[in-house]
Amino acid sequence: MTISENMMRRNDRAISRSEAEAVLEKANYGVLSMASTIGEPYGIPLNFSMMNHTLYFHCAVEGKKVDMLMRNKAVSFCVVGETEVLPAQFATRYESVIVSGKAEEVTGEEKRSALENLVRKYSPAFYAEGTAKITEEFEMTKVYKIVVTAITGKARR
Repeated sequence: MTISENMMRRNDRAISRSEAEAVLEKANYGVLSMASTIGEPYGIPLNFSMMNHTLYFHCAVEGKKVDMLMRNKAVSFCVVGETEVLPAQFATRYESVIVSGKAEEVTGEEKRSALENLVRKYSPAFYAEGTAKITEEFEMTKVYKIVVTAITGKARR
């Protein structure tokens, strides 16, 4: 996993890999962007979690997202962290991260661990109930990880 600064116009706003991962860790949702094999763009907001420096998300076993990922695994994932509009300065404080990589479906224990990590992130007070739901709906859920090829993090603080 690398920080790709050469893709950014404002290199003076680049943040380190560890800062970028911190933004990813605390973000509640991101936007997964995909393209079909004929170039049709598609972006969808979704929740996600980080585990072992890897981004995971879940979805139904069928649908447009699954169809597109079966045809073209190249993805981009964008999160925006904390922001503050500065009206008198005609500016905004922000932090954002863009991840580029390939989406791969995960199965077995990795899938279960990723789903448990999602429960820990979004429903920690209901962990026991969440793990029961995972077992109940395990076969009705797909889980993907993004194998990261680049991370670009940027902030104005």
